Formats: sequence, C-alpha cells, structure tokens
Amino acid sequence: MTTAYIDGGSRGNPGVAGYGARIEDGRGALLAELHGALGVTTNNVAEYHGLLAALEWAADHGHRQLRVRSDSELLVKQMRGEYKVRNPGLLPLYRRACGLVLRLDRVTFEHIRRELNAEADRLANLAMDGQ
Repeated sequence: MTTAYIDGGSRGNPGVAGYGARIEDGRGALLAELHGALGVTTNNVAEYHGLLAALEWAADHGHRQLRVRSDSELLVKQMRGEYKVRNPGLLPLYRRACGLVLRLDRVTFEHIRRELNAEADRLANLAMDGQ
C-alpha cells in the first residue's frame, strides 16, 4: 500500500502558509515529494491542501490504495467521520477530499505523532519559505 505523509503549516495562523506531502511505496521508498505555498491562510486549510495534493497524486499515478498519515488530529477525525466539519472555510476542502477518496479503491487515515511526520513538515516549511 502506498503511504502519504502530509502536513500543513501557517506562520501566524492565519499567516504565510504552505503544505507538504511525502509519498512512499509499500517498502518506504520515496515516490514523490510535493509542496506548495498557499499565501495567507490557516494551518487547518494548509493541512487539507496537503491531503488534496496526496490524493490527487495517488489518483493521477494509478495508486488505488493509500494510507494517509498526518499529525493533524482534526483532519484525520474529520476524514474518518468522527468529527463534523463545522468551519465553513474547511467544508469545500473536505468535500473535495471526499470526492478524491471515491476515485481510489481504499484510503485509510492515521494520526501520527509530529516527530514521525518530519519529512512532510520539512516540505511544508520549504513551501512557506518560498522554495
């Protein structure tokens, strides 16, 4: 199963924001590193953009099973259906993510500790730094 480590950050919240995603194959080998700047927004919006990037990459590259690992408990619990999406700014991103999930055969969501998400965090910081 393909694994996506995703992260998003905002310096100021809201502030300068970016996302990062590291995609690995079932053996942990690097398949892709994705990151992007988002202008000024919140950390939760940035987290969702990391998820969207990973889901789009998987769908576009024929990876039908995806394990998503994130240090955002909010995002993971919303995508699992454990929390409702109450923030109107997150709702369209959540809906888009749900649509992308439907393009794949199987997607799981795991909450991980921040220290296990260092590479996705590094990529999000690159985006925020304008690289």
